[in-house]
Amino acid sequence: MGISIRPPSLRRFAVAGVSVLALTAGASAPPPPAMVSAWPTRIVVVGDSLSTGYGTSPQRAWPALLSADAHFRGSVNIVNAAENGSGYLSQGDFDGTFGTQVSTFVTPDTDIVVLFGSENDIGYTPHALHDAATATINAAREAAPKARVIVIGPPSYTPEPEPERLDVRQEIQAAARDTDAQFVDPISEFWISGQVDELIGPDGDHPTEAGQRYLCEHVRRLIDTQTAAENRP
Repeated sequence: MGISIRPPSLRRFAVAGVSVLALTAGASAPPPPAMVSAWPTRIVVVGDSLSTGYGTSPQRAWPALLSADAHFRGSVNIVNAAENGSGYLSQGDFDGTFGTQVSTFVTPDTDIVVLFGSENDIGYTPHALHDAATATINAAREAAPKARVIVIGPPSYTPEPEPERLDVRQEIQAAARDTDAQFVDPISEFWISGQVDELIGPDGDHPTEAGQRYLCEHVRRLIDTQTAAENRP
């Protein structure tokens, strides 16, 4: 497994890619051809500092943990395009947005695109955010016509999130609906809420190592569920 990392800023860092090597000779027999074609082989993660490992390390970020999971190891290439501070409209440490992450890293052979976040879009007008999210999802579809797009909204660590966060969630959800993308709502599903002391670090915003493992498990289940549904006869 190789990891390439963007040049660090003074305070933050971002992971440019996580690759998983193919299974070596002598491994167990591969699944039947029909299963191989249906199983994802390239996943691109688009996101912000919740996905870069900020507060821990790139190697402990949930996309890296996912690539090391025995469930995927040896068969799936996971590319982490996330950039600290970015969003659909918010420009990150390297002036990138979710849209530029898609245009740079989503390729025709991509099977799944996961867009996660972002609270960094708080403060932008609803219309502009809706348009940017719609354009980003459409760009992912154009770059990888066969890819499944999973849109995960921003999480909240309290059962009563601020109105501005709910506004961001609403516009991203509407964009996913308008583009027929799967939308997952960490707020209504209470991701992390109630486990903040264990899962969120001292800055009150970024996941601990336990928090990254938590996110990894949740995203893995999303991918498993979609793949199983598509494999049903």
